[in-house]
Amino acid sequence: MSTTGNIVLITGASSGFGALTARALADAGHTVHAGMRRTTGRNAPQVRAAADYADEHGVDLRPVELDVNSEASVDTAVARIEAEHGRIDVLIHNAGHMVTGPAEAFTPEQLAELYDVNVLSTQRVNRAALPGMRRRRAGLVVWVSSTSVKGGTPPYLAPYFAAKAAMDSLAVSYAGELARWGVETSIVVPGSFTSGTHHFAHSGRPEDTAVEAEYESRYPGLMDQVAAKLAALAPEDAPASLVSDEIARIVALPAGQRPFRVHVDPADDGSEEVSDTADRIRRDFLTRIGLADLLTVGR
Repeated sequence: MSTTGNIVLITGASSGFGALTARALADAGHTVHAGMRRTTGRNAPQVRAAADYADEHGVDLRPVELDVNSEASVDTAVARIEAEHGRIDVLIHNAGHMVTGPAEAFTPEQLAELYDVNVLSTQRVNRAALPGMRRRRAGLVVWVSSTSVKGGTPPYLAPYFAAKAAMDSLAVSYAGELARWGVETSIVVPGSFTSGTHHFAHSGRPEDTAVEAEYESRYPGLMDQVAAKLAALAPEDAPASLVSDEIARIVALPAGQRPFRVHVDPADDGSEEVSDTADRIRRDFLTRIGLADLLTVGR
């Protein structure tokens, strides 16, 4: 087991990008706390898989009970990690959930639940983990965003797209607010990987089935068409591990040299071009108002 790498906490690590990233970082020599909920219930097989991986590869990969929708669960997990190691070096916001269907057919309560998982969860984890990073004047926060925030946005994914856009906006603001504390921000922007993750397979559906049926009369089979087109855009040699490998690369970079935003988008839906412009405008604006120091981490 490694005792020399970073202490990492990643949310939503039971499957998909989260599980892949947890393994990639453990392989790189870091101590990785793979947050997942229901570790003694539904996700017990994932806990066993992570433990088996750690044993087979001789790495330090530790499943930890972490329900990002529960403040008590988040606080307990963070406190336990900090009590054992004295710190968290890298925090990775990966937990998320997708829904598919016509926007009107989702109830407001469903949208609130989706925002809770994709947006409010990051605030719970930040409020638990950032105080330690700020005290030490060091740390890295990685946000797993989505090209849907600024790229091509097909219909029937609106609630998910809106939630990811809110999370991305929060990440951008946090970057400036953490810079003077010496805490870095990196936003990783995956494209539409339709294999290697469970986003589409486990996506939620609208509760208002009557409205959904009305839309189906005008847009028959649209979601299946969208999914098929997105899958066709992705090259066959573009596995989901491209995302986890990129996160591992960022974590390995020296402090102060991590990129603010990187895209992992084999389908190239246009997000990188728009994001480059938006991020340039942010840099220019902060410079114009005398806050250029917020663009790099201080000590």
